[in-house]
Amino acid sequence: MQFAKRLEKIPPYLFASIERKRCELVAQGVDVINLGVGDPDQPTLAPVVAAMHTAIADPANHTYPPYQGIPAFRQAAVQWMERRFGVTGLNPDTQVISSIGSKEAIHNIFLAFVENGDFVLIPDPGYPVYRSSTIFAGGEPYPMPLLAKRHFLPDLSAIPETIAQQAKLLWVNYPSNPTGAVAPLDFFAELVEYCRHYEILLCHDHAYAEIGYDGYKPPSILQIPGALDVAIEFHSLSKSYNMTGWRIGFVVGNAHGVQGLAQVKSNVDSGVFKAVQRAAIAGFTTPETELQKLTAIYQQRRDTIVEGLRSLGWQMAAPKATLYVWTPVPPGYTSLEFATLLLEKCGIIVPPGNGYGSSGEGFFRIALTVSNDRMKAAIQRMAEAGIRYC
Repeated sequence: MQFAKRLEKIPPYLFASIERKRCELVAQGVDVINLGVGDPDQPTLAPVVAAMHTAIADPANHTYPPYQGIPAFRQAAVQWMERRFGVTGLNPDTQVISSIGSKEAIHNIFLAFVENGDFVLIPDPGYPVYRSSTIFAGGEPYPMPLLAKRHFLPDLSAIPETIAQQAKLLWVNYPSNPTGAVAPLDFFAELVEYCRHYEILLCHDHAYAEIGYDGYKPPSILQIPGALDVAIEFHSLSKSYNMTGWRIGFVVGNAHGVQGLAQVKSNVDSGVFKAVQRAAIAGFTTPETELQKLTAIYQQRRDTIVEGLRSLGWQMAAPKATLYVWTPVPPGYTSLEFATLLLEKCGIIVPPGNGYGSSGEGFFRIALTVSNDRMKAAIQRMAEAGIRYC
């Protein structure tokens, strides 16, 4: 038996490779500090768990769910968008659809809109699924370099006219994985105008909507006037409410985009377990004070890592959002070489920057998803191994 030829174009998923390496080291007795995967280590919020207990005991939730999500979940998502971002007038029947987390929805939107030879504009570095799903759909990924000198915002004017005219989707992700960068509203407005001009579906991956520091609150692209004409936004409860294993999210925005996604999903999955949707509704009503307690934990870890790296010679600013610190490798190393050095000398796992695209070369990413004590231990191991930036 042979694999489909499309798999020859797709490398193994970065985090699957990291997990295999972690398991190998643990089996060898190595005390591994895994700073690789952005999987929150805190428990799911108690009201969400309590709501799940109630919902799972109700036989009415044991049947197939509606493909687009139960009406109560879609209405709760609309209300959350209005409360959180001031986005009003969304129709829960035509402009919102539940998703199994956001990863599957990200993949399935390609199947709805991308055909053989179509271009997809993707951030580089960026979430690897943007590239692999383009290839699965038969499209051609066109990377938009995210450079430090541009604050990790793509230069739309650098995209060739012929590429823009053939593009079906444009992806952005702010706050950004892996860079931790944030985008101002005027840049979102530029994106909306660009996609309207070229008739491109603008896809905003907003997985880190609630993970902001020092008082920063990430905005929605749907706050921009006219965004609903061209944009859809992908939300996940995974990071915001410590629900990575629950697989629940939603997509909201342009009705045509939601309709295309719904048509694909109704043919390839059977929706989200109704009890999980009921529990997610409780998540939407989480008080701001509780969310602040959660982000305060990540902010403390961010500060520990940033201050620790600075003590080892790195000159860097603290990110304003996400679960990640994105920083250059020391001179003389490639991303992979430095990630290998940390693994072999310190027992620390970090993803090399080039795993997120060629423009990620020269960087590595640290996930803030282990305890503060483990963060301190990672810095101590680096210091004892003589690893410095200069």
